[in-house]
Amino acid sequence: MRKEIWFGLSILVAIVIALFALMPAPSDMTNGHLGLLMLALVVVAIMLGFPTAFTLMGMGVLFAWFAFHSQDPDQAVQLTLDLMVQRAYSVMANDVLISIPLFIFMGYLVERANLIERLFKSLHIAMARVPGSLAVATIVTCAIFATATGIVGAVVTLMGLLALPAMLKAGYSTQLSAGCITAGGCLGILIPPSVLLIVYGATAGVSVVKLYAGAFFPGIMLAGLYVGYVLILAKFKPSVAPPLPPEERVVALPAYTQAIPNAYSKMAVSGLVRALKGERAVQVPSRTLVSNLFVALLPALVFAALMGVSYRVVTAPDAAPTELVEMGAQNDFDASSSSDSSNNSGGLEEPPVEGGLEEPPVEGGLEEPPVEGGATEAPAATPAPAAAAQSSAAPAQAAEPAAKPASKNFWMGWGGAAVALLIFYLFFSFARLEIFKMLLGSLFPLAIMILAVLGSIVFGLATPTEAAAMGALGGLILAIAYRRFNIGMLRESAHLATKTTAMVCWLFVGSSIFSAAFALLGGQEIINTWVLGMDLTPVQFMILAQVVIFLLGWPLEWTEIIVIFMPIFIPLLAHFNIDPLFFGLLVAMNLQTAFLSPPVAMSAFYLKGVSPPHVTLNQIFLGMLPFMGLQVLGIVLLYTFPAIGLWLPEVLYK
Repeated sequence: MRKEIWFGLSILVAIVIALFALMPAPSDMTNGHLGLLMLALVVVAIMLGFPTAFTLMGMGVLFAWFAFHSQDPDQAVQLTLDLMVQRAYSVMANDVLISIPLFIFMGYLVERANLIERLFKSLHIAMARVPGSLAVATIVTCAIFATATGIVGAVVTLMGLLALPAMLKAGYSTQLSAGCITAGGCLGILIPPSVLLIVYGATAGVSVVKLYAGAFFPGIMLAGLYVGYVLILAKFKPSVAPPLPPEERVVALPAYTQAIPNAYSKMAVSGLVRALKGERAVQVPSRTLVSNLFVALLPALVFAALMGVSYRVVTAPDAAPTELVEMGAQNDFDASSSSDSSNNSGGLEEPPVEGGLEEPPVEGGLEEPPVEGGATEAPAATPAPAAAAQSSAAPAQAAEPAAKPASKNFWMGWGGAAVALLIFYLFFSFARLEIFKMLLGSLFPLAIMILAVLGSIVFGLATPTEAAAMGALGGLILAIAYRRFNIGMLRESAHLATKTTAMVCWLFVGSSIFSAAFALLGGQEIINTWVLGMDLTPVQFMILAQVVIFLLGWPLEWTEIIVIFMPIFIPLLAHFNIDPLFFGLLVAMNLQTAFLSPPVAMSAFYLKGVSPPHVTLNQIFLGMLPFMGLQVLGIVLLYTFPAIGLWLPEVLYK
């Protein structure tokens, strides 16, 4: 621990020395230099342990008063108080932030429902034959659970209690075990629904919906890089991640399978069907056999449902022209063929007449039939437009759109899926049926809830706030379904969600006041002038920004980096023609280093708090380093191939 303390103090001293070395003499110092001084002092104060939100507010109020005092001493106090009220109200009026407490509440409910233990055990058994199965199951479990909760500390702590002893007992390397848990737990920062993306969207003025759509594939890519690294390491260096012994790969079958001969080697569907028809399973209740057969046929039922829905979508006829267009077109035709074209030139009337919406056409108001002093007959010209209306209705009925035939690619795609399903059932034994039932009770409910929340946001069915409310309701339903719900659990989840939300909202208030003071002093203008004076290309600016964010991840957490430094970078993006959405995706991936880079690697301290005594902090840090390298590789891949993050938003929101 002493090395980490000295490392942190050395960074602190370096900041202070650089501050005094780079600042001009007091006689040459301007308000803009005072803004840079405020920025450096905030970083130093946070590293010393002062609360971030109140440090930002205190520094912002103090330097804002100084900025106002230098212009109008008599109004300095009043203007400073007005600034505080306006900035606090602007945060309170931000609708995007409403989704934060709901997502946090959903995360705490899922965490308290104790789903992670079932999820880890089922994934561990399902991946028993995969090299490094325990480590792979740990990463996948962390990714799913971090996506559902978004709370890094909770995921790392629970997986440290659950997966770390199992991996150490199986002979896994301490460094690899620690790296898998800490890196996997941080995936919730990037994969939606992520609180970081909401905070960035509110700070940068970027659509949270587009951020969620853009971060989906980069998050999956990063999790895939982690799993690929573990697979390669376990394959070429088995001593680091030894395979499970054969006895631990065997799945215990339930009692009803004893009435089915050779159950371990028999296909589940055919075995259950024969047991229902034959006399060998007379002592087994038919209800048990039917329920297991239904579970075994669930993949086929889902396949049939998806195929039917997609077939209806593909073969749906093209939308017919709207009635408004047809009427307009008919009016144009009537206007060209009518003897009195001036009365028919610009309306939506059918038939075209003098007056407005009258039918039949007369002079007068909206009466039907119009009477003025007595009954009147329609003009003689009335039958002609009526006949024209009837003649126009006939082609409209004849042109009713018909269903389109499904394309050849559609049938080829579903044919390949059907072949894959058939192969799946050929190897679907009773042991795999039991694994499938375990996944059905742990993975699928959580995955369905996550996909429902994300799908409703990405496809425009609900706003992030509405989807967060449905996610919170889904968390309550899961807790009730798993019989973990009680008043104490609800009270604790609400209390923790309130504390976390209050921290985030105060952080936004402090950041807003700090940014206003920084702009008043002219610090943003000095930074803009300095960066633009370097005559950087967009690529060079992007590299510089990401390197700065990477280095800031050492002493600071992602919250401080987003609320303090993003308002400095965002105004420069337009000059370099950089999309704020793409920049936000790079920042989100980069900011995971804030939880993996010492000395303020919070995930390492979370894991150390629940790990066995012989697991040292240095071992945890060493285990995180390869995964930090994979994060850098992920940033390079995302920058080299922007379509990884931008393809889905462009397809959905053209």
